[in-house]
This record gives sequence, C-alpha cells and structure tokens, in this order.
Amino acid sequence: MLKITKFGGSSVADSTQFKKVKDIIESDKARRFVIVSASGKRNSKDNKITDLLYLCHAHIEYHVDYMPLFKMIEERFLDIKKELGLDTDIDSELLRLEKELPSLSIDELVSRGEYFTARLMADYLGFPFVDAKDVIEIRYDGSFDYDKTSENLKSILIEHDRFVMPGFYGVTPDGRIKVMTRGGSDISGSILARCLKADIYENWTDVSGFLIADPRIVKNPKNIERITYSELRELSYMGASVLHEDAVFPIRKYNIPIHILNTNRPEDPGTIILDSIDAEDDKNAPIITGIAGKKDFTAVEIYKKHMSNDVGIVRKTLSVFEKYNVSIEHIPSGIDSFSIVVQSKDVKENIYDIISEIKDAIHTDHINIVEGIALIATVGRNMNRRPGTSGRLFAALGNNGINIRMIAQGSDEINIIVGVENKDFERAISIIYDNFIEEEN
Repeated sequence: MLKITKFGGSSVADSTQFKKVKDIIESDKARRFVIVSASGKRNSKDNKITDLLYLCHAHIEYHVDYMPLFKMIEERFLDIKKELGLDTDIDSELLRLEKELPSLSIDELVSRGEYFTARLMADYLGFPFVDAKDVIEIRYDGSFDYDKTSENLKSILIEHDRFVMPGFYGVTPDGRIKVMTRGGSDISGSILARCLKADIYENWTDVSGFLIADPRIVKNPKNIERITYSELRELSYMGASVLHEDAVFPIRKYNIPIHILNTNRPEDPGTIILDSIDAEDDKNAPIITGIAGKKDFTAVEIYKKHMSNDVGIVRKTLSVFEKYNVSIEHIPSGIDSFSIVVQSKDVKENIYDIISEIKDAIHTDHINIVEGIALIATVGRNMNRRPGTSGRLFAALGNNGINIRMIAQGSDEINIIVGVENKDFERAISIIYDNFIEEEN
C-alpha cells in the first residue's frame, strides 16, 4: 500500500499543527511521501504566509517598505523551528531571501512559503527534503510534463524511499520556478500520486470531507461518504470547494481514490473521491450526493417569432457576449425563445450595450432582463436510476411556494439545476435537503 499524503495550510499553521501531522504520518507506514502547503492562518485574524508573500511583492513593486511584512513571515518560521527544537538552518536562508527579495520573480518569491514549511516539516518528521523544482516539470504553456516528472522521481527514489516535498510550484524547461493557481498544492499531490502509481491520495485539511449541503444553511448536514469525480466537478463549480478542482485531472483515468480527511479529527471517515463507483456497491447510497448553489445571476430572455427557423441566431447572440468577455452559465431554450444566464457581476457595467448589440445582430422581437437569480445544483449519480426524481424536486419546491425561474439538466443526468430568486435561495436548499435526505432516514 502506497499513500501520497498532502497537508493544507491550516494543517501546518504552527507547531501544534505540526505535531498532529507527525502523529498522522507515524500511525501508518504507507504514508511515505508528504506534500505540504505554506503555513496558513492560526486563527481567523491571522494571515496566510502566501498572502504575506504576495503583499511583499506588491510593496516592492510600488516602492513601499516591505520589511515589516517580511519580518512577520520570518518570525512565523523561526517560531515553529524554536518551539519544535529543530536543527534545520533556515536562519541563513531567510537572511539570504531578505537580501534577494527585490530581484526575485513573483513566482519564486511566493513559492518560498511552501519551501520553508516543507524544510521544517522534513526535519520534524526525520524525512529527506526534496525540492519541488527538482521534481515537478511544467511546460511553457502551463501543462504538466508527467514523463519528465516520473523520470525525476525515479532518480530521487534511488536514494530516498520517503520524502517531504513543497507543493504549489514546479520548474519550467528553462529552469524558472513557476507556481500553480491558488490551492495548487492539491495538484502537486495528485501529480505525485499519478507518477508514483499510488494506491490512494490523502488530502488532509481542516474539514472532515464534503458535506451534502452548506452548514451555514442546513443545520448539521450529513457527510458525503463517497463521491465521483464528475459529481465533485459539478458541486465544486457551484462553490462547494474543499479540494482544488484541477487536482482530479492527473489521476482521474487511473481511478486513484482521493481521500479528504481532517487533520484536527483524524478519526473521522472523511470523503472518498473516485472516478467510478460500482452499481452493486452503490445500491444503498442516497439518491442525491450533494446540493450547492450561488446567488446573483442575470438571465437575458430573448424572444423572436419563428426563431427555430432562423439559422445561427444563438451563435450571433453568444458572439456579443464573447465580445464583452462574458462567460455563459446556461442557455435554457424554448421554440420561440431562449435565455442566456450569466453572473451579474460580469455584465454589471455593460448590460445595456450588450442588449443593444443583440437587437442589432438578430432583430429580436423582445428582450427581457431578469436579475437576482440564484442557481442551485442538486447532484447525484443515482438520480438517473430513480424515476421521478425531477418531479419530486420540483414538487417539493412548488409546494413550499418557491417559484422556479429556470431548469437545466445535463445529458448525463447527474445534475439538476434550478434557478430561483435570490431571496428564496437558502430556503430552497433546505427544502431539497429535507425532502431527499431527512425523509429517507
């Protein structure tokens, strides 16, 4: 059994969290390869190391004194070293970083959060430290070179059968450090899981996996025990974020499970993410896997007689939105009408210019703007096996006085999206949860 084990920023925020990580690693001999994020917040009023590093770069750019920020970063790392009694000489490295700070690229600068956290963690665990720049190969276009990364790992494994590696960054073909998008340490872990052909990828954070619904809306929602990558993508897009959504791509086709676990509650079962789940093993699973949503969408409703005979009308309309760099969320349609659903913030400044250009492009009979729409996604791999699921959902909302403004469902039938008014958002989620989760238990 081989486990790749990644710890997020909250799991390595201070010496107390480091001790929890060590207990977790030492409890299972399969946990031989550890990836860490930069030290995160110790409390709600604290700062993430990565945020402080980005601020340092901004201060340098605008010729503002960055030393108070750097001293905060330095103090965080030196406190961890002192409190854990570590020997790693990060003192001289921090001094060198202080001198080189103004000349470093933004990528190299912000990568130092993960670098120093991993150096300290390797010392504390008694593991070798391996720098991500010697492992993760990133092409100029931002894609990952898995073949070269695998070759790098083969060389490293000749000397080490375990190590700690910083997440979040790699190296381009010309030797420059390149960081990933925020939360990219999740991706680093999945790359290692793929290249090392791991049996499981553990992602340790400060929550016990995914919840069926937002606990700020539903009181004590149940935990999602197992979820597919496809379901995860649907829920993550609607805001249910525990794992960086791009972390699934390196390992998806290998069906390497991702296990989301809580560093502060390691006994909790967490959530297991898989590419597919056998129907026989899944027969007792609930109809729906999760519910997530977002507020503040705008629907541009377009009406035109005999529209179905007008070739290219949708394309012409979408080209107007493309011109204004507006991403399209959904396109519900009828015989003589269709709607373009977008995030309200994306059209806030130019909605009337867009409407004017649409009228010129397709000579529509009427355009109506509906603002203040919330989209709610009800996701479940088992919905297509249970007849009447859609009707049950719509009836539950209708019987409780929720007006459905829009309906969309993908061809894979794992996701039903409804549009409701912003004011009904929280109540609609609670109704769906009560109808599908509470009534079945």
